Amino acid sequence: MTNPITSLLVANRGEIAVRVFRTARALGLATVAVHSDPDADALHVREADAAVRLPGAAPADTYLRGDLVIKAALAAGADAVHPGYGFLSENAGFAREVVAAGLTWIGPPPEAIEAMASKTRAKELMRAAGVPLLDPVDPADATAADLPLLLKAAAGGGGRGMRVVRDLDTLKEELEGACAEARSAFGDGEVFAEPYVERGRHVEVQILADSHGTVWALGTRDCSLQRRHQKVIEEAPAPALPEALRAGLHEAAVAAARAVSYQGAGTVEFLVAADGRPYFLEMNTRLQVEHPVTEAVFGLDLVALQLRIAEGAALPLTPPEPAGHAVEARLYAEDPARDWRPQTGVLHTLAVPGAVRVDTGFADGDTVGIHYDPMLAKVVAHAPTRAEAVRALAQALAGARIHGLTTNRELLVRSLRHPEFAEARLDTGFYERHLGALTEGSPDATLAAVAAALADAAPAPDGPLAARLGGWRNLRSQPQIRRYSAAGAEYEVRYRPARSGPPELVDHPGVRVLAVESDRVTLEVEGVRRMFHVKRKSNTDGAGAAETYVDSPPVFGGGTPTLGAHTLTSVPRFADPQDRTEPGSLLAPMPGTVVRVAEGLAPGAAVTAGQPLLWLEAMKMEHRIVSPASGTLTALHATLGHTVEFGALLAVVQEEQPA
Repeated sequence: MTNPITSLLVANRGEIAVRVFRTARALGLATVAVHSDPDADALHVREADAAVRLPGAAPADTYLRGDLVIKAALAAGADAVHPGYGFLSENAGFAREVVAAGLTWIGPPPEAIEAMASKTRAKELMRAAGVPLLDPVDPADATAADLPLLLKAAAGGGGRGMRVVRDLDTLKEELEGACAEARSAFGDGEVFAEPYVERGRHVEVQILADSHGTVWALGTRDCSLQRRHQKVIEEAPAPALPEALRAGLHEAAVAAARAVSYQGAGTVEFLVAADGRPYFLEMNTRLQVEHPVTEAVFGLDLVALQLRIAEGAALPLTPPEPAGHAVEARLYAEDPARDWRPQTGVLHTLAVPGAVRVDTGFADGDTVGIHYDPMLAKVVAHAPTRAEAVRALAQALAGARIHGLTTNRELLVRSLRHPEFAEARLDTGFYERHLGALTEGSPDATLAAVAAALADAAPAPDGPLAARLGGWRNLRSQPQIRRYSAAGAEYEVRYRPARSGPPELVDHPGVRVLAVESDRVTLEVEGVRRMFHVKRKSNTDGAGAAETYVDSPPVFGGGTPTLGAHTLTSVPRFADPQDRTEPGSLLAPMPGTVVRVAEGLAPGAAVTAGQPLLWLEAMKMEHRIVSPASGTLTALHATLGHTVEFGALLAVVQEEQPA
C-alpha cells in the first residue's frame, strides 16, 4: 500500500457518517467526526473516537465549509477524509484542497469529479464516449410538441432544482423556480431542459475502479419509486430487465468510468423508457445512499474497498458473483398524506424487528431538527429471491416500533405489498398514480385508535378507587367519545364504561373488549384475540403535541396483512393552529427558512387563489406557500432568509368580496 491510512475523518453527518465509522473501526482505524451546533450530541458524534465542532447551524456555515473541515482533520490528527454523500462529496475544489493539505482523499480524482460535476458537460462527454442520451431542449425555443419537459439543475442532484413542465404557460415560472432552488442548494443556478419520459424506470449501475486500470460493474439497481424526484425504495438487481439491456447498461457504465479515468466507488444512472431504450442521466462521483443493496447481493463492503483503493490497492480482475436479491426502504420523518410534510421532534423509539439491516443516524431519544434531510433510517432485506426479500422487508417495517414522529412507514409497507411492485411493473410515476390509495386510513388503524382510547381512559392501577371504577355512571345513555388522527386520517371511538368489567364499544361490530389496562388492551376481532401495547409520550414538534403509540404483532386477517404499529394524536387537544387564526392567515406548516419571496410581493399587492407567495426550505426540501384565495395581501411578516417556527404567521390575504 502506498498511502496507509491510520485515522479517518468523515466530512458528513448522520447515517452515512455512522456507517463509514462502522467499517473504519472494523479495519482498525481511528475515527474523527465533525459536527454543527445542533449535532453536538448526534449519534455520529457519539460513535467517533474524536469530534470537532463546526460553529453554526446551517449547512452553508458548517458541513459545506471545506476550509473548516480540513482544519478539523489536521487538528485531530486524521490522515484521510471520507466525504460520504451530499455536502462536499462531489466538490472537486474540496477534493483538491484535501490532497493539498497532505491528506488522503477517499474518492475519485478531482478531475473526474469536475468532468461529471455539470450534467450538461457530462452529457457532452458521454455522447463522445458513445453512451446513449436524451437530446437537450432549449427552453427559449420549446414548443407544445416538446412537452412534457424536465427541468434539471446542472450542478447537483437529490431532486433539487427539478421541475416537470406540462404547460408552456408555466414554463417561465417553473424555470425561474428551478434556477432559484438550484442556486440556493448548489451555489449554481444553471438549469437545462430535456424531454420528460413518462413511466420511465430509473436504473443505475454501481461502478468500482482502482488506480491500476480495473473497472467493475457491480450489477444494476432499480430506484424507480420516488417522491419529488428523490428515491424511496431501491433494489438490486433491477428486476425484469432483458439480459441484453442489462449487459448494455454495464458496458455503458464502464465506458463512462473509463472516459474520465475514474477511481473509487461511483454510480452511473440511466432512464429506461417504456420501449426499453436506455438514456444516460448522470454519474454520481461518490457512494450512493442505496449502496447497501449492492453490498448485500455481492457480499462486499464498498466502504472498505473505497479505503483500500485510496491506499493504492488493486482490485481483483473480476468481481464476485452476485447472489439473491436485496431491497431497501428509506424511512423518512414526513407525512406523505400532507404533501410529504417533514416532521421534527424527539424520536423516542426506533426498533425494527427481523433479520434486516438498519442503517441509521439516530438512537432512541435523539431529536430530529429542521436543518437536514428527514431520513431516519434505511432498512434492507436480502433473500434468495425478490419475493422473499420484499416480504421480509414489508413484515419488518410493519412490525417496527417508531415513537415520536409521523413517518412514511405505512406508505412503505403498502408500496412493497402493492400488486404493481410485486409484479415488478416499476416506473417513476408510481406515487403520482397511487398516493391517494396508499395513504388512506385502514381498518387496522381503527383498531389501534380503539386500543388508544380505551387505554387513555383507563386509570393507572394505583390510582384513586373512584377512578379505577372506570368512570361508570347510573346514566349511561351517552357514550364517551375520543378522536384521533393517524397518517392523515381521523378516527372516532365511542364506548360506554361498564359497572364491572371492560367497557362496551359502540359502532364497532365484530370487536369485543376482553381486558383494558393503561398500557395494554386485549381485543377479540372477528374471533381472533389481539393484544395492543399502548405508550404515551409528549413530543415537541412545534405544535406541542402529545401522542399515543400502539404496537401489536402484524397479522394476516382474511388474506390482508396488517400494520403492527401506529402513532395517533388526539384531535381535540391538538387542533391545527390554522383553526385559531383569522381567515386568510398564512401560517408556516413546519419550521423552516424563507428561501424565496414572490417578485414584487408587498402589502397592498393583488394576489390570486393558488398563487405562490413564499417558499420555505425545511429538511432539504422546498415547500410553496400559496394564496388561499384571490384578494389583497394586507400583511407580509416573512422576509428572505428568516427562520420561522411551526405555526408562525407569514402573511395575511384579505379575500376579495363578491360584487
